[in-house]
Amino acid sequence: MNMKKASIVFATIVAIATSVTAQKNWSVDPRHSKIKFTTTHSMITEVDGYFKVYEGQITGAKEDFTGASILFSADASSINTEDEQRDGHLKSPDFFDVEKYPKITFKSTSFKKLNSKNYKLVGDLTIKGVTKTVSFDVIYTGTVKDPSGDTRAGFKLTGNVNRYDYGLKWNMILEAGGLFVSENVAIVCNLELLIAKAK
Repeated sequence: MNMKKASIVFATIVAIATSVTAQKNWSVDPRHSKIKFTTTHSMITEVDGYFKVYEGQITGAKEDFTGASILFSADASSINTEDEQRDGHLKSPDFFDVEKYPKITFKSTSFKKLNSKNYKLVGDLTIKGVTKTVSFDVIYTGTVKDPSGDTRAGFKLTGNVNRYDYGLKWNMILEAGGLFVSENVAIVCNLELLIAKAK
């Protein structure tokens, strides 16, 4: 191998090594995050719910998170709307069928920066065995180092999903017309990410 080729090979190895070591692995801190959804009930009011058990990992090399890879999963059985009877119905085959489909998952395909605070997140959302491409608006709320020395970053994610796309089609028609439960589900996620300090 001549000197020129050796230099190219060496530079490539260094670039790859630098890229790998520069990757930062963030995790969602569930104590300071919330995964909330909202539907319209009887066409006159909104009902909120959330998932109590979930996890997420964000991996990226850039300080501004551009191009980061995002993986997320929630336990469908942890759904909570603060009504035991309604939660039981949501866990049944009419909706999430949690015994057969215990996990809701999301895998990003792109995470693009629009300006200093706003991003667009696109990825594959899988619910009840059905995978659809969805997009979310994301606001970056900042990065800080907490009193324990851990680095934290905040994001607010908003979007809408049609539950019928995922086979969650149970409904009733109201006497005056319209749906008992809306097809559209609004999603709002307030996420706090964490990188633990080096031991």
